[in-house]
Amino acid sequence: MTLLSHRSVISRFAAVSPYGIGAAAFDAGMRERRSCAAPLDPDRWAVPFEQACLVPGFDIQTVLGAKGTRSMDRITGLAVAATAELLRGDDGERLDGVGTDAALVLGVNIGSAQSIMDFTRDSLVKELPYLVNPAHFPNTVMNCAAAQCGIRSRLRGPNVTVSGGRSSALLALNYARRLLRAGRAGSVLCGAAEEFSVTRAWLEHHAAPNRPATASLGEGCAMLLVEPAGRRSGLAEVLAIRLGVFGARPELPGVLAGCVRGVLTESGTAPAEVWAMAAAHDPELAAADPDRIVLESLGCRPPVQLPVTDLVGDTQAASGAFGLAGVLALAAHEPAAAGRTALVSTVDRDGTVGCVLVRLA
Repeated sequence: MTLLSHRSVISRFAAVSPYGIGAAAFDAGMRERRSCAAPLDPDRWAVPFEQACLVPGFDIQTVLGAKGTRSMDRITGLAVAATAELLRGDDGERLDGVGTDAALVLGVNIGSAQSIMDFTRDSLVKELPYLVNPAHFPNTVMNCAAAQCGIRSRLRGPNVTVSGGRSSALLALNYARRLLRAGRAGSVLCGAAEEFSVTRAWLEHHAAPNRPATASLGEGCAMLLVEPAGRRSGLAEVLAIRLGVFGARPELPGVLAGCVRGVLTESGTAPAEVWAMAAAHDPELAAADPDRIVLESLGCRPPVQLPVTDLVGDTQAASGAFGLAGVLALAAHEPAAAGRTALVSTVDRDGTVGCVLVRLA
């Protein structure tokens, strides 16, 4: 395969989000800056939270059909639905120029915590010889969602799953750029997904005791089509990505500031050129104030600041992808954004930090 360009462009995006299914619903919600937090039905969700940001009315078989979905779990359904949206052209047919050799890179946290816990429980409580349902075993594997996306969308290029907490989407985007530069794929579908479940809610409740009461858990999947520059008109060019890790909490300011300055230096971008900043930061780290660290590192306040978690909830692995999709959605309606840049930053309490800088078309 011939390498077309070292420059990577985001050509389009799709979202299955708490605003609804499709880029149009996401676009409208972001422009309104509408919070998606809503009360949970206690009869369905036996969780320690009273509200969450769920994809409205999302039923896997209703959205994807009955064939091949009987044992599909929620995170897989969200990812498959978003991938199908990305590949659907304006005429309803498959998008031109994305062949079966396209690659797919999906960021997740641990996959489906609910599927893992359910299968583990069945292996302990079912009668010997451990009468678990074998159809549910694939859901316990981290790359299940990516594999199903590739199978159902007939993608035969590299199929990759990456896991890095709230930086998963940025890791996926970085991997996508490497695939294009190496000539391993002509185009890459990349993004990240997270599901809401009873198990995830309880795990988060115990793992993050300092989570602000106003920080609702969210779910969804955002996917980006990444291609070499020049193939088609794009929404944004990926200029630079920096990833880092911190151990003790006092190390966070230095690592995050280093990532912000790193993407600016690598791309030759002045802070005043940054039009938008999207923050996808762990609510557990509110006391460290990562937003302030980013602003101080920039040395100026961008005209647009997008608090991703406040709008669509804490989508963990998918938060960076929603941050990118959010700035792309807003920029499409703002002439002043053309030619300027947008910064998306992610911070996770487990020590991952990431920043991506894109130049808006």
